[in-house]
Amino acid sequence: MKLVGISGALIGAKTAKIVNEVLNRAKEKNPGLDIELVDLRDYQIEFVDGRPLESYNDDTKNVVEKILEADFFVIGTPVYQASITGALKNLFDHLPTTVFETKVVGFVSTAGSNHHSLVAENQLRPILSFFKALVASKNVFVSNDSFNRENEIINEDVNRRLSELAEELLFLQGKLKG
Repeated sequence: MKLVGISGALIGAKTAKIVNEVLNRAKEKNPGLDIELVDLRDYQIEFVDGRPLESYNDDTKNVVEKILEADFFVIGTPVYQASITGALKNLFDHLPTTVFETKVVGFVSTAGSNHHSLVAENQLRPILSFFKALVASKNVFVSNDSFNRENEIINEDVNRRLSELAEELLFLQGKLKG
């Protein structure tokens, strides 16, 4: 069983940190789990322009393939201008519409202020529904004040909620594969 985390940030480290926390907490609960972080900072994903996937660069094809091969997901996005990142939306545009069909997907989001706490809920959930995902209910928003200067999570409530999301993803995926 493979859990893939996708960090939709091109700058900063907080979103990748949060996604990786969920991956690692799931791995702690299920040591046989295969986990992988796809951090968009590490790839040059080309903009969608209508070509077939085979004609895009290797990074684009490799990331899409990693997603197609995964069993379930945790997706992270920072909130920029009251929205998910364009890089994450561009990645979604590369994917077939059935990519998440009957697959469990949870999400996390980060932002500088609590005013953006519902952005992922209002924007990611409809996108994931379009892709026919089974969306987790214990998704997590994390504001910048939950981190210290070294980008370590200092908010115990956030730590608890990240663990609960990891547990829910494992539970739902286990029931699905039953």
